[in-house]
Amino acid sequence: MPPDSNPEASPRTLKTVERTTRIIEALETLDGAGVTELADHLGMSKSSAYHYLTTLRQEEFVVKKGDQYELGLQLLLSGEYVRNRNLLYRYGREEVEELAESTGEYANLFTEEHGKGINLYKVRGSDAVGSGYQTEKLQRPDQLHCTATGKAILAFLPEDEREDILDLHGLPERTANTITDRDELLEELTTVRDRGYAYNDEEEVEGLRAVGAPVIDRDDNVLGSLSVAGPTSRLKGEAFDEELPEEVQRAANVIEVNINMATHGSDS
Repeated sequence: MPPDSNPEASPRTLKTVERTTRIIEALETLDGAGVTELADHLGMSKSSAYHYLTTLRQEEFVVKKGDQYELGLQLLLSGEYVRNRNLLYRYGREEVEELAESTGEYANLFTEEHGKGINLYKVRGSDAVGSGYQTEKLQRPDQLHCTATGKAILAFLPEDEREDILDLHGLPERTANTITDRDELLEELTTVRDRGYAYNDEEEVEGLRAVGAPVIDRDDNVLGSLSVAGPTSRLKGEAFDEELPEEVQRAANVIEVNINMATHGSDS
């Protein structure tokens, strides 16, 4: 669910924490930086940038190599902790691996947080293309409206949450096929709900198609989705229209059953 977009309705925030997160994000964007470069990038004094970097280094979230500061592997450990606690990842990983093996394409496990998509896990099939692009997707949040996984989630969210996300993030154009009209997207999401799966027909990247299906728990909460993506030269005809949707939905159902069995009785 996205954060409240109205600052007046939000609780007071700590400027030091806000600035710390901006520094971490800047070190990622700049692929490491010196004190002066970071200060200029963020519009802060060099002394302030130095003190923040020194503190982050002391807490082992940042490392120093010569005059450059870079993000440290402590962040990887924290990320692995978060991912391993995620039910969708824990019970969906094997199904995604099997999908990649059976289709030969990229298979993906995906969830939503703060109104954007997080790629939890990607597996490269034997014939898959675009490894560099797919690897980058693991390092950044995705828009939901232009991917099969994202549309599969949007379609099954409560209406108020879906509207909040669209209000907050809009419908930016990625390709000529991206749906940028809200009414058109809502109409497609109705179709997704009716048939149980979503398409990405070159809406994110030219020449790339995907089929995605939601993963929903026993209380009708959308935990995330999974998809298979590949080039239009292979994902076409009956394979794209019938075979792949059936295979992706089957995998999503298996994940749902495994999660429901694992959590059965946990609320009592």
